[in-house]
Amino acid sequence: MKLMNRFLRRNKFLLIIILIMISTTTIHAQQIIPLYEKVPNSIFSPLYQKEYDTVENDNVRNVSNPTVEIFYPNSAINNHTAIIICPGGGYKLLAYDWEGISFAKTLVKWGITAIVLKYRLPSDSIMKDKTIGPLQDAQRAIQLIRINCKKWGIDENKIGIMGFSAGGHLAATASTRFDAAVIENPDHISLRPDFSVLAYPVISMRKPYTHTGSHENLLGKNPSETTEDFFSAELQVTSKTPPAFLVLAQDDKTVNPENSIMYFQALTKNKVSSEIHIYQSGGHGFGQDAKRVGGDWMEILKHWFEHNHYINPIK
Repeated sequence: MKLMNRFLRRNKFLLIIILIMISTTTIHAQQIIPLYEKVPNSIFSPLYQKEYDTVENDNVRNVSNPTVEIFYPNSAINNHTAIIICPGGGYKLLAYDWEGISFAKTLVKWGITAIVLKYRLPSDSIMKDKTIGPLQDAQRAIQLIRINCKKWGIDENKIGIMGFSAGGHLAATASTRFDAAVIENPDHISLRPDFSVLAYPVISMRKPYTHTGSHENLLGKNPSETTEDFFSAELQVTSKTPPAFLVLAQDDKTVNPENSIMYFQALTKNKVSSEIHIYQSGGHGFGQDAKRVGGDWMEILKHWFEHNHYINPIK
C-alpha cells in the first residue's frame, strides 16, 4: 500500500494527463431515434418490413422507418454544434458506414454532435410521392433537433447538414427548399440548416449535368421540367441559402464536377459566403481517404468550421 501511494504521488500529474486524454477522445454511446411516430407519405409494403445491410461497405437498403443515429461529444469539448449526415448511394442505397458512421466518429472528436440520417430511399412501393420522401426525412431531422436542442446540448443556430453524392443532393435540397415544407410544421420551427457540407454532390436534375441514376430513382423516367427545376439546387439558391463547404475531384466520372461548380457560382452570385476545394484526382466517393485525393480535406473542413465559429480551435 505504501508503494502504491508513493507511485500515485509521484505520478499524479501523469495520471491527470491520461484522464484528460481519455475524457476528450471517448465517443459516447450512440442513440437511435425514429423520426416519426407515424411515417408520412407512406404506403404499407410487406417487401419493406425488413431492412438489410449488404456485405459490401455496410450499405443499407429498404428503409421504411427512417431514424437518426446520434453520437454525442464529451461534455468537456462540446461545441454545441450539430451536423446531420446524409450518406450517398444514388437514391438506391445508403453507404451508411463509409459516408455515415465513419464521419460521425470523426466529427464527434471535434466536439460536434454527429447525427447520421437513415432516410427513406424513393420508391413507389412505399411512398405516395417518392420525390419528396427523402426531403421529408431531412426536414424532419432538422425539426427534431431544434425541438430537442436544450436537451441535447445543441445551439439552435449551429445546426448543419452534410451530404455525399446523392446525399449531397438531399443536403443541398434541404438547404435551398427549407421554406417549402413537405412535413407538418404547426409550430413553424425553422427547417433551414445553418450551414452545409457537400462532398462530390449531385446538385442538378437537369441534363446533361445530372447523375442519371439519382435522377431516375428520385424523379422517375419522365418528370416535368418544373419538377426537375424544383430539385435542381443550383436554380434555387437565394441570399437566404446557408453557407456551404464543397469538396470534389476534377476527375469524377460518376457525378459531373459542374454540379458543384454551378452551386458554388450560384452561392457567389447571391453573396453567400462559401468555400470550394477541387482536387485534381480522386474520382467519386473518396470519403475520408486522403491518399486518393492527395490531401486531408477533413483538416481543411475543420479549419473552415473554426473560421466560421462552428467549433472552437482544436490544438
